[in-house]
Amino acid sequence: MSEIRILDHPLVNCHLTTLRKKSTNPVEFRRSVGRLSTLLAYAATSDLRTAELPIETPIQKMIGRQLLQRIGLIPIMRAGIAMVEPMLDLIPGSEVWHLGFYRDEETAQPVHYYSKLPDSSPVDVAFILDPMLATGGSAALACQQMIDWGVGTIKMLSIIAAPEGIERLENEFPEMEIYTCVVDERLNENKFIVPGLGDAGDRIFNTTG
Repeated sequence: MSEIRILDHPLVNCHLTTLRKKSTNPVEFRRSVGRLSTLLAYAATSDLRTAELPIETPIQKMIGRQLLQRIGLIPIMRAGIAMVEPMLDLIPGSEVWHLGFYRDEETAQPVHYYSKLPDSSPVDVAFILDPMLATGGSAALACQQMIDWGVGTIKMLSIIAAPEGIERLENEFPEMEIYTCVVDERLNENKFIVPGLGDAGDRIFNTTG
Protein backbone atom coordinates (compact mmCIF):
# COMPACT_ATOMS: atom_id res chain seq x y z
CA MET A 1 0.00 0.00 0.00
CA SER A 2 1.32 3.45 -0.93
CA GLU A 3 2.18 5.75 1.91
CA ILE A 4 0.01 8.89 1.81
CA ARG A 5 0.98 12.03 3.71
CA ILE A 6 -1.65 14.78 3.91
CA LEU A 7 -0.38 18.12 5.20
CA ASP A 8 -2.68 19.40 7.94
CA HIS A 9 -1.44 22.89 8.81
CA PRO A 10 -3.03 26.35 9.15
CA LEU A 11 -0.71 27.86 6.53
CA VAL A 12 -1.54 25.08 4.07
CA ASN A 13 -5.26 25.68 4.54
CA CYS A 14 -4.94 29.43 4.03
CA HIS A 15 -2.85 29.14 0.85
CA LEU A 16 -5.22 26.47 -0.46
CA THR A 17 -8.11 28.89 -0.02
CA THR A 18 -6.28 31.45 -2.16
CA LEU A 19 -5.70 28.83 -4.86
CA ARG A 20 -9.31 27.74 -4.91
CA LYS A 21 -10.84 31.22 -5.21
CA LYS A 22 -12.07 31.97 -8.70
CA SER A 23 -11.04 35.61 -8.26
CA THR A 24 -7.36 34.86 -7.57
CA ASN A 25 -5.25 36.34 -10.37
CA PRO A 26 -2.45 34.39 -12.10
CA VAL A 27 0.34 36.19 -10.23
CA GLU A 28 -1.04 35.36 -6.80
CA PHE A 29 -2.02 31.89 -8.00
CA ARG A 30 1.59 31.16 -8.95
CA ARG A 31 2.82 32.51 -5.62
CA SER A 32 0.43 30.25 -3.74
CA VAL A 33 1.51 27.24 -5.79
CA GLY A 34 5.09 28.08 -4.89
CA ARG A 35 4.38 28.42 -1.18
CA LEU A 36 2.46 25.16 -1.03
CA SER A 37 5.17 23.42 -3.06
CA THR A 38 7.73 24.54 -0.48
CA LEU A 39 5.64 23.12 2.34
CA LEU A 40 5.19 19.85 0.45
CA ALA A 41 8.91 19.68 -0.25
CA TYR A 42 9.72 20.21 3.42
CA ALA A 43 7.55 17.25 4.37
CA ALA A 44 8.69 15.00 1.52
CA THR A 45 12.42 15.50 2.13
CA SER A 46 12.43 14.65 5.84
CA ASP A 47 14.01 11.22 5.26
CA LEU A 48 16.73 12.16 2.78
CA ARG A 49 20.09 10.70 3.73
CA THR A 50 23.00 12.95 4.66
CA ALA A 51 26.71 12.57 5.28
CA GLU A 52 29.08 14.39 7.58
CA LEU A 53 30.79 17.49 6.20
CA PRO A 54 33.68 19.09 8.12
CA ILE A 55 33.40 22.88 8.02
CA GLU A 56 34.79 25.89 9.84
CA THR A 57 32.54 28.58 11.27
CA PRO A 58 33.88 32.06 12.14
CA ILE A 59 34.36 30.65 15.65
CA GLN A 60 35.63 27.08 15.28
CA LYS A 61 35.70 23.88 13.26
CA MET A 62 32.68 21.57 13.38
CA ILE A 63 30.89 18.75 11.57
CA GLY A 64 27.93 19.75 9.40
CA ARG A 65 25.76 17.69 7.06
CA GLN A 66 25.38 17.45 3.29
CA LEU A 67 22.91 15.51 1.14
CA LEU A 68 24.18 12.09 0.19
CA GLN A 69 21.68 11.14 -2.55
CA ARG A 70 21.18 12.38 -6.10
CA ILE A 71 17.81 14.10 -6.27
CA GLY A 72 15.69 14.33 -9.41
CA LEU A 73 12.79 16.72 -9.88
CA ILE A 74 10.35 15.39 -12.46
CA PRO A 75 7.76 18.05 -13.35
CA ILE A 76 4.82 16.87 -15.42
CA MET A 77 4.35 19.63 -17.98
CA ARG A 78 2.91 22.01 -18.03
CA ALA A 79 1.54 22.74 -14.56
CA GLY A 80 4.32 20.86 -12.77
CA ILE A 81 6.84 23.44 -13.97
CA ALA A 82 5.49 25.87 -11.37
CA MET A 83 6.62 23.54 -8.58
CA VAL A 84 10.24 23.27 -9.73
CA GLU A 85 11.68 26.59 -8.54
CA PRO A 86 10.48 26.20 -4.92
CA MET A 87 12.05 22.74 -4.86
CA LEU A 88 15.31 24.05 -6.34
CA ASP A 89 15.40 26.77 -3.68
CA LEU A 90 15.51 24.01 -1.05
CA ILE A 91 17.67 21.52 -2.99
CA PRO A 92 19.79 23.60 -5.40
CA GLY A 93 21.79 20.59 -6.54
CA SER A 94 18.74 18.74 -7.84
CA GLU A 95 18.55 17.52 -11.42
CA VAL A 96 15.44 18.50 -13.38
CA TRP A 97 14.04 16.05 -15.93
CA HIS A 98 10.84 16.99 -17.76
CA LEU A 99 7.95 14.77 -18.79
CA GLY A 100 5.16 16.05 -21.03
CA PHE A 101 1.57 14.81 -21.09
CA TYR A 102 -1.57 16.45 -22.37
CA ARG A 103 -5.13 15.47 -21.63
CA ASP A 104 -7.26 14.03 -24.42
CA GLU A 105 -10.50 15.92 -23.84
CA GLU A 106 -12.62 13.15 -25.35
CA THR A 107 -11.23 10.27 -23.30
CA ALA A 108 -9.72 12.20 -20.35
CA GLN A 109 -6.63 9.99 -20.81
CA PRO A 110 -3.08 11.38 -20.78
CA VAL A 111 -1.16 11.48 -24.05
CA HIS A 112 2.62 11.30 -23.71
CA TYR A 113 4.38 13.75 -25.99
CA TYR A 114 7.75 14.55 -24.38
CA SER A 115 10.40 12.87 -22.23
CA LYS A 116 13.82 14.14 -21.26
CA LEU A 117 15.42 11.25 -19.42
CA PRO A 118 18.90 9.79 -19.96
CA ASP A 119 19.32 6.16 -20.88
CA SER A 120 21.30 5.34 -17.74
CA SER A 121 22.54 6.67 -14.39
CA PRO A 122 19.18 7.15 -12.63
CA VAL A 123 18.82 9.48 -9.67
CA ASP A 124 18.47 8.00 -6.19
CA VAL A 125 15.23 9.81 -5.33
CA ALA A 126 12.70 11.17 -7.84
CA PHE A 127 10.06 13.73 -6.91
CA ILE A 128 7.24 13.71 -9.46
CA LEU A 129 5.66 17.16 -9.45
CA ASP A 130 2.10 17.96 -10.53
CA PRO A 131 -0.24 20.36 -8.70
CA MET A 132 -3.27 18.15 -9.43
CA LEU A 133 -3.58 14.40 -8.96
CA ALA A 134 -6.92 13.71 -10.65
CA THR A 135 -7.38 10.39 -12.47
CA GLY A 136 -3.77 9.44 -11.76
CA GLY A 137 -3.14 8.69 -15.43
CA SER A 138 -0.20 11.05 -15.95
CA ALA A 139 1.25 10.24 -12.53
CA ALA A 140 1.09 6.51 -13.27
CA LEU A 141 2.89 6.95 -16.60
CA ALA A 142 5.51 9.13 -14.92
CA CYS A 143 6.01 6.62 -12.12
CA GLN A 144 6.43 3.78 -14.61
CA GLN A 145 9.08 5.78 -16.45
CA MET A 146 10.94 6.27 -13.17
CA ILE A 147 10.83 2.53 -12.52
CA ASP A 148 12.02 1.78 -16.05
CA TRP A 149 14.85 4.28 -15.54
CA GLY A 150 15.88 2.44 -12.37
CA VAL A 151 15.02 5.00 -9.68
CA GLY A 152 14.98 3.47 -6.21
CA THR A 153 12.68 5.89 -4.37
CA ILE A 154 9.73 7.65 -6.02
CA LYS A 155 7.62 10.33 -4.36
CA MET A 156 4.54 12.04 -5.81
CA LEU A 157 3.96 15.65 -4.78
CA SER A 158 0.53 17.13 -5.60
CA ILE A 159 -1.16 20.12 -4.03
CA ILE A 160 -4.69 18.73 -4.48
CA ALA A 161 -5.59 15.07 -4.98
CA ALA A 162 -8.74 13.16 -5.83
CA PRO A 163 -9.56 9.80 -4.20
CA GLU A 164 -9.65 8.17 -7.64
CA GLY A 165 -6.08 9.21 -8.43
CA ILE A 166 -4.77 8.07 -5.08
CA GLU A 167 -6.52 4.72 -5.44
CA ARG A 168 -4.95 4.14 -8.86
CA LEU A 169 -1.44 4.85 -7.60
CA GLU A 170 -2.02 2.68 -4.54
CA ASN A 171 -3.07 -0.23 -6.73
CA GLU A 172 -0.41 0.10 -9.40
CA PHE A 173 2.56 1.38 -7.38
CA PRO A 174 2.25 0.28 -3.76
CA GLU A 175 5.80 1.39 -2.95
CA MET A 176 5.23 4.99 -4.06
CA GLU A 177 5.01 7.76 -1.47
CA ILE A 178 2.27 10.36 -2.06
CA TYR A 179 2.38 13.83 -0.52
CA THR A 180 -0.58 16.19 -0.89
CA CYS A 181 -2.05 19.19 0.86
CA VAL A 182 -5.61 17.90 0.67
CA VAL A 183 -7.74 15.07 -0.72
CA ASP A 184 -10.87 16.51 -2.31
CA GLU A 185 -14.30 14.90 -2.66
CA ARG A 186 -14.25 13.27 -6.09
CA LEU A 187 -13.91 13.69 -9.84
CA ASN A 188 -16.88 15.05 -11.79
CA GLU A 189 -18.16 13.67 -15.10
CA ASN A 190 -15.43 15.62 -16.94
CA LYS A 191 -12.72 14.18 -14.67
CA PHE A 192 -12.06 17.47 -12.92
CA ILE A 193 -11.44 17.51 -9.18
CA VAL A 194 -14.39 18.68 -7.06
CA PRO A 195 -14.33 21.23 -5.47
CA GLY A 196 -10.82 21.62 -6.88
CA LEU A 197 -9.51 24.84 -8.35
CA GLY A 198 -10.16 24.55 -12.08
CA ASP A 199 -7.37 23.92 -14.58
CA ALA A 200 -4.09 24.51 -12.75
CA GLY A 201 -2.06 24.93 -15.94
CA ASP A 202 -4.40 27.55 -17.37
CA ARG A 203 -4.48 29.49 -14.11
CA ILE A 204 -0.71 29.33 -13.67
CA PHE A 205 0.08 30.48 -17.20
CA ASN A 206 -2.93 32.80 -17.67
CA THR A 207 -4.31 30.87 -20.65
CA THR A 208 -7.94 30.62 -19.62
CA GLY A 209 -8.99 32.69 -22.63
